[in-house]
Amino acid sequence: MALAADNLNDALDSASLTPLHWRMWFLSALGIFLDGFDLFILAVAIPLITRDFALTPVWEGAISSAAVAGAFLGAFTLGAITDRFGRRTVFIVNLMTFLLFAALSALAWSPLSLLIWRFLLGAAVGADYPIAASYITEVMPRRLRNTMLVAAFSFQAIGMVAGAAIGLLVLAAQPDETAWRWMLGAGIVPALIVALFRRSLPESPHWLLAHGHQQQAADVCRLLTGNQLRHATVDSTTVEPPAARFGIGSLFSRRFLPITILTAAPWFLMDIATYGIGLFTPTIIAALAFSETKGDWIAADIASTEGTALLDLLLVVGFGLNILLIARLGPLRLQTVGFVGMAAGLAITAAASASGAVNLAFVFLGFVVFNLLMNLGPNATTYLLPAAAFPTPLRATGHGFAASAGKLGAVVGIFLLPIFRANAGVPTTLLVLAGACLLGLAITIALRSHAERAGVHPAHRSMPDAVA
Repeated sequence: MALAADNLNDALDSASLTPLHWRMWFLSALGIFLDGFDLFILAVAIPLITRDFALTPVWEGAISSAAVAGAFLGAFTLGAITDRFGRRTVFIVNLMTFLLFAALSALAWSPLSLLIWRFLLGAAVGADYPIAASYITEVMPRRLRNTMLVAAFSFQAIGMVAGAAIGLLVLAAQPDETAWRWMLGAGIVPALIVALFRRSLPESPHWLLAHGHQQQAADVCRLLTGNQLRHATVDSTTVEPPAARFGIGSLFSRRFLPITILTAAPWFLMDIATYGIGLFTPTIIAALAFSETKGDWIAADIASTEGTALLDLLLVVGFGLNILLIARLGPLRLQTVGFVGMAAGLAITAAASASGAVNLAFVFLGFVVFNLLMNLGPNATTYLLPAAAFPTPLRATGHGFAASAGKLGAVVGIFLLPIFRANAGVPTTLLVLAGACLLGLAITIALRSHAERAGVHPAHRSMPDAVA
């Protein structure tokens, strides 16, 4: 029998998980899965693309980073559009966009066409960050929001492992330089399935309420919880001004600027380090195990893919630890611990490679510590914090801005760090990356109190006030 609830916040916050909750969560998480899948499948495909199109190093770097640059644009612009037009609408449109440009990427006829299609595909991938985070935050019970957000983002690592598996299967079935077309087209099938199922999802009840659609919000709440609302409203102590009063300029107002810095700057700094250390991964793997493949580029691509996939399992382990600990320690503490661990891992690797004789065991140890602590902490928490700290009318805008800052950091890591490494050497570069992690740590500690006032608490509570 349906129960009555006083308001939408109470009904959603105290609800038990229903099949609709799980469906909304899973279809949101699969968008993040496609991000990891696409990024890793390109890493497998780029040696084949380079040979097929006879790419220069400049073209190879441009195509490799095109989707990341596109994600910067997509997260920045489509987050604000999501706050204006709704979670569900943009959820569907952006996935259809992914489908279109994934197909065009697989059919690319020149390096320039591939660059353009990859950039536009990246814009669709970037958009899924603020949409999925906002959607999950606004429908999940309060006690589970942090856990469900991190669990959804962990699908990025699952997508990376799946991308490696598909890449290996394609290479085994077609061991030649044109196999990259099948790899880049492989994401079409899961994206099409997700797009079809997303059409059945309801709009976020909090977004409906913030835009004056009280009855529709009550109807969605009833579908989610089985509760018949007495009042289709939020509690008067947490109600926000009308959504029309918010815009991207609000992120830099006195009220929100500390939160904007806290959510964007650490994400930017983390991705410089994340993509920077990623540049050394193939070198580490080759030095550890795969020197016997020299001269056979297909075998080398397969071997490095196998080894990187094995190491990427650490990303999954890190996410698993975050899911276990997030309710107990809270996102701010885990972000603090994670930045310390990332800096330590980079310092270990720098020390191991500082002398003429590289200590491979310690290089590997540093890489393990970095990957594990990255996903235990900042890689998960930087995704969670914008959804936790910004109110409903500004949530996707704030999350999109923070995610775009992260993608900008990725671009810096991809383009500038190889130049810095060539001039300063590997150990110095790694120490600079460690410094970026420590700066992220300092910002997290300095602005922690602002996050707690916005509703992000150290532990045991999950952003009750920010959802309104």
